[in-house]
Amino acid sequence: MKHVSQARRVSAHARWELKLLIRNGEQLLLTFVIPVVLLLALGLTHVSTQKINASVPTVFAVSILATCFTSLAIGTGFERRSGALRYLGTTPLSRLDLILGKLIATATLTLMSLAVVSITGLFLDWRPSIAGLGLALLVILLSAAVWVSWALVIAGHFRAEAVLAIANGLFLVMMIFGGVVIATSHMPTAVAHVVNLLPSAAMANGLRDALETGSLPGLGIGVLILWAVAGTWLAKKVFRWEP
Repeated sequence: MKHVSQARRVSAHARWELKLLIRNGEQLLLTFVIPVVLLLALGLTHVSTQKINASVPTVFAVSILATCFTSLAIGTGFERRSGALRYLGTTPLSRLDLILGKLIATATLTLMSLAVVSITGLFLDWRPSIAGLGLALLVILLSAAVWVSWALVIAGHFRAEAVLAIANGLFLVMMIFGGVVIATSHMPTAVAHVVNLLPSAAMANGLRDALETGSLPGLGIGVLILWAVAGTWLAKKVFRWEP
C-alpha cells in the first residue's frame, strides 16, 4: 500500500470536514446568520462609531466560541455516538490528524463567518485599526486552536448527551462571565486578574485591543498558546473513536 504523508491525510480530512459543515443548515445558521443578526441588533441600538467599534470584536469572539467550541463539540460527540468516528478510526488517520483536520476546516469556516460579520460591520460604520488587522488574525487562529482542541477533549471523552450539556453550559459561562460580553476592564481588579487567565478573556481582549487600538498584550497571546498546547496534548491522550 502506498504511504500517504500526514500533510495529505490532514488536508483531505479538512476538505471533507469543511464540506460536511457547509452542507449542515443548522451550522450555517449558527455560523453566519446569528452573528450578523446580533451585530445588526447592536448596530441599531448603538449608532455611534465608537460603540460599533466595540461591538464588532465582541461579536467576533461570540462567533468563534460558538463555531469552534460549542458546535464542534456537540457535532463530534454525536458523530462518535453514531459510529461515524469509528469508521474514521479504521483509516490511516491518527488522533492528531483528526484534530488538525477539524481545526483547519473549522478555522476556515470561522474566517468565512468573520468576513461576513466584517462586511456587515463596515456598512454600520465600523472603523477598525488597520495596523491591528494582522494581530487580530493571529488572535483568531490561536483562539480557533484553543477551542477546537478543547471541543475534541470533551467530545472524545464524554457521552453525547453529556457533551451537549457541558458544551452549552461552558458557552454561556464563558460568554457571560469569561470576559466576552463583559470586558475584564469592567470587572473588579481581583476578579479580572483571574478571568484574564481564561482563553475566552484572552480572545475577547486580544480582539478588542487589536481592532480598536492596533496593540496586543503579550499576556493574552501567552494564555492562548498555553491553552492551545494543553488542549492539543490532552485531546491526543483522551480522545476515543468509540463511546
